[in-house]
Amino acid sequence: MFQHLIMIEPLGLLYGSAGRFLSPENLVGRSGTSFPPSAATVSGLFAAKYGETWMHREDFYIAGPFWAKSDQAQNFYVPTPKNYLIKNGKIQDKLAWNPDQKVWRNAEGKSPSDKFDGGTWLSIQQWTNPQTVWIDPKTEASVPWKFLPHLHPRLKEDERRVDENSDRGSLFVENSVQIDPDACLIYLSSHELEAGWYRFGGEGHMVNVRSEAIETDSVLDKLWKRPIQHSFALITHAVWGSNRLSYREPQLLRKQDAARRQLATVDSDLETPWQVEALMTDRPMPFRYRLGDAENHQPNQPKLLSRGRYAVPAGSVYVLENPLEKPWHDWDINWFPREGVSLKRWGCGLALPLEATSVSGAKSDVL
Repeated sequence: MFQHLIMIEPLGLLYGSAGRFLSPENLVGRSGTSFPPSAATVSGLFAAKYGETWMHREDFYIAGPFWAKSDQAQNFYVPTPKNYLIKNGKIQDKLAWNPDQKVWRNAEGKSPSDKFDGGTWLSIQQWTNPQTVWIDPKTEASVPWKFLPHLHPRLKEDERRVDENSDRGSLFVENSVQIDPDACLIYLSSHELEAGWYRFGGEGHMVNVRSEAIETDSVLDKLWKRPIQHSFALITHAVWGSNRLSYREPQLLRKQDAARRQLATVDSDLETPWQVEALMTDRPMPFRYRLGDAENHQPNQPKLLSRGRYAVPAGSVYVLENPLEKPWHDWDINWFPREGVSLKRWGCGLALPLEATSVSGAKSDVL
């Protein structure tokens, strides 16, 4: 399904906000900070290059965000599974699910109470045998970018002059992001994107885009083909549930007729194809995107906005009672909500299998 790496290298700063700007009365903090951009944002580059009809292709898939060193794109970084306890860039401990006590324990049968780092990234080549996570040797930051909020004048629509009479104020705050010169953003794609310069994100920021084929029989290629058994970790956020409600795992309607699928709003109309025994996750994150409508969309009109949803964050670890026995790309398309297109299009819930040691010390495919 994923055959290409889309490499995005900023030509300066990038845009790091989502949602509304700060108001003139409140110019403090970071409003709607969101970085790196979602896979739905990157798909807009394909629409800009090949036309909006491209977005209605059934064979087009894209997933992310990830990042890598520009000269090592095949060894990109993904969110660290949350059962790994990180401190100072090293994996201090690893939690495993104890099915008897129904708790998460380390190899010694304890639950560590120390404070650990969050928001870390693990290289894909270390997925099966993780040792360390990435950390900047100079600043000890867990990501190769930093935010640079700054004020912008609000311009008139038809002139490059400050709009002093705007009822929204004449200034707004932009949360720009500066990425290390030797780093780039990485997205997985089913199709190659023509290399070149593109406008990416808000405020007209420019990026250089390159595509690179995923190497056959590489670590990544082998990981995609491995069937997921009892335990796995998400490397992208996941939106599960019906078209109206969000859940922590996939939900299917008991009645498969189209009318009930559109009107279903209560839990009694749904059933889950998974039997989740344990889940280690964090607070949900908002998920939304805009998608053009080639048939009904009018020129110079806002694109269609999807329903606001909540997503299970990347890094979440699932333990299932019954094995799935198939990799992510073979998961049932009905497990994913559909809003214009199936959310599998955006790599929703992209997961990789976890190899773990049970609390008793014996090898097991269950955490």
